[in-house]
Amino acid sequence: MVVGAQWGDEGKGKIVDVLAEGADLVVRYQGGANAGHTVVKGDEEFILHQIPSGILHPGTRCVIGNGVVLDPETLLSEMDDLERRGVTVAGRLIVSLRAHLVLPYHKLLDQAAEREQRIGTTGRGIGPAYEDKYGRRGIRVADLRDLSRTLERIGERVERANRLLSLMGSSLRASVEEHCDLLRRLAPRLMPMAADTSRITYDALREGKKVLLEGAQGALLDVDHGTYPFVTSSNTTAGGAAVGAGIGPTAIDAVLGVVKAYTTRVGNGPLPTEADPQEAARLRELGEEYGATTGRPRRCGWFDAVVVRYAARVNGLTDLAVTKLDVLDTIERIPVCVAYRIGDEIVEDMPADSALLDSAEPVYEELDGWCRPTGDARRLADLPPQARAYLDRIQDLVQVPIRYVSVGSRRSQIIG
Repeated sequence: MVVGAQWGDEGKGKIVDVLAEGADLVVRYQGGANAGHTVVKGDEEFILHQIPSGILHPGTRCVIGNGVVLDPETLLSEMDDLERRGVTVAGRLIVSLRAHLVLPYHKLLDQAAEREQRIGTTGRGIGPAYEDKYGRRGIRVADLRDLSRTLERIGERVERANRLLSLMGSSLRASVEEHCDLLRRLAPRLMPMAADTSRITYDALREGKKVLLEGAQGALLDVDHGTYPFVTSSNTTAGGAAVGAGIGPTAIDAVLGVVKAYTTRVGNGPLPTEADPQEAARLRELGEEYGATTGRPRRCGWFDAVVVRYAARVNGLTDLAVTKLDVLDTIERIPVCVAYRIGDEIVEDMPADSALLDSAEPVYEELDGWCRPTGDARRLADLPPQARAYLDRIQDLVQVPIRYVSVGSRRSQIIG
């Protein structure tokens, strides 16, 4: 499986795309359309919000698992766009009958809540959809089999959402008619691709096929293990993969953690290694650090070994993939955070209290930059000695071997 080991945006889409060439099945197991995986194929850039990144390989089947909250409008729009661009989706994409739907009232609730809480959500209804799921009032893909019964239930859900919007002081309101029309329009397209994806994944594993599990966001956004409350609403860590794909944990034999060669974050919450405004702006421009989903500028800082070491522990990482090493090609001295100073204490573990983490002062080591382009490197031996030393230090600090290094956005720009 592939998991983000920072705050998301680590480059998982490219890594999954590279690995998917040898996979029979790629399974997206959590999150929703708030995720944006960017993949470059030839001269074309694809941004995928719901469909697994493996869709760009014609021999690979793709699954949207039960742990995903599915925005059907986004999914169908994404499918149509891929087909227009020459990517065959029909017959290759399977959606779990157990996946919950993100509906327009979820988005209204999300937008109203964000005005109060200011967590930094995308406003795409992900949190409210998960709330409904765990509150046992969600609408699942399977419910579209009996559309008349579901249409009877939808009025109650919309009325409840409107009461909540009123209590939140919002003037926004959802329409029962709009929701009924939407489900009538979507059901005929969605149901033919719906199936028991847990069984499909299980059978693929039993037959010895290669299965790749694809996560969204990053470990530090996990609702249990992230920088709560500045997190997403699902389990982004490796433990969520078995649940979200509908397989047993013993079926997973490798967990690849993806990290940038530096650190970024979108939205509010602690970011201990956030660079000063000038350095952050430089990293942002060099790395083109703008959200694939929202277009928002990402907050940028230096590599945080405390965070990645924590992510390695809670995910059980077996290997690392380091992306965007080339972004650091022109930086002469590169700080790496090895510990935090909190009050009078030096700590090497990430605190659970986000307020405490927010007050942490990073303890840096400075490493020599290489000031040479790395985009043409295809072997570790092709990298400048300083770049290899930088990777070696990351590996030593995190205590997880580096298996892949990405030195550009193209498929070919990878060492591994």
